[in-house]
Amino acid sequence: MAYPRGMERWSIHLHKEDFKFSAAHFLIFPDGSKERLHGHNYRVSVDIEGPVGGEGLVLDFKAVKPVIRALCAELDEYWLVPDEHPELKIDARDDGHTEVVYRDCRYLAPSDEIVVLPIANTSSELFAAWLARELDRRLGERFGAESIERLRVAIEETSGQHGAYEIDRRDAP
Repeated sequence: MAYPRGMERWSIHLHKEDFKFSAAHFLIFPDGSKERLHGHNYRVSVDIEGPVGGEGLVLDFKAVKPVIRALCAELDEYWLVPDEHPELKIDARDDGHTEVVYRDCRYLAPSDEIVVLPIANTSSELFAAWLARELDRRLGERFGAESIERLRVAIEETSGQHGAYEIDRRDAP
């Protein structure tokens, strides 16, 4: 049976035991309240859809896995702080410490133990968005942007609970 062009799609799914990072954060809620500073053992899964090349691959698993592992390592065992929340203040001090202030809560930590991310809140959804965009950038540099038609990243903060973000170029003009 012949399939009409555009009906067939190929993808790879990556969800490895070592696609993980442990990190501290607190979430700020819409009503202005926030969680206490706490941590999760996050797990990452990635779906990449694209054309199958002459070798019969969307992308080579062996070439993609180190990129995901490197991103996880950059977040592992850090306090993740959102840089784009309108009320959160972050001050990297001259003494090697960073002060983070949200309303009446003030935190001080060694600057080399904090990763400040360009996101508005530290939800798993926004972690997934940041990681997907960064993964897309790095894979695009390595394989070419045209090799990825759709990229979906999910970040699980606890078993059975994850946030996800998708970049879809299939219908883009």
